[in-house]
Amino acid sequence: MNGSGQTPKGYHVNSPGCNPGSDVPRDSTPEGLNVEIFDVVNDRDEIIGRNSRAEVHRLGLQHRAVHILVFNSRGEIFLQKRSMKKDCFPGAWDSSAAGHLDCGEDYDTCAVRELREELGVTSARPLQRLFKLSATRETGMEHVWVYRCETEGPFTLHPDEIETGAWFTPEHVTKWIKERPQDFASALIVVWRKYLDL
Repeated sequence: MNGSGQTPKGYHVNSPGCNPGSDVPRDSTPEGLNVEIFDVVNDRDEIIGRNSRAEVHRLGLQHRAVHILVFNSRGEIFLQKRSMKKDCFPGAWDSSAAGHLDCGEDYDTCAVRELREELGVTSARPLQRLFKLSATRETGMEHVWVYRCETEGPFTLHPDEIETGAWFTPEHVTKWIKERPQDFASALIVVWRKYLDL
């Protein structure tokens, strides 16, 4: 709601079909079947409405996401190469796993779900919260919680999400980002720089 008590254009306050706890919230209107619904948030990451994934991205509305950095016992990080089917940064290298929070979902639950859905990981050590990023153009207007976990794989990559993936040393990733930032999703660049500052 804005100061006048009205909902800003592009927001849906009580969108039908948003069921917290369901696997993928859907708009139940006939023209909106199978449309992902996201919580829309303000600068303080407070929910102020709901809208479809497509509209959230089209309008540049603030929403929520997680990024998970997966390391092995040798200290290497697993990065994924995004599928060419993705609507944002197709074919770019990105965090080990990442994704949007479903409507009504919390950050921790989403992180566990994304690891399972994108990499097939269900037995990793508990996730460690590292830091939170505020929504910016570089993060795709996403408020992002970044997590760390350790697992050796092997991974079962989701074919609609990930083209391929590989292990890299942190030093290699840092050099690669410096020399060829265009190879990466912009959010990973922000995440990686913040991670190096820890």
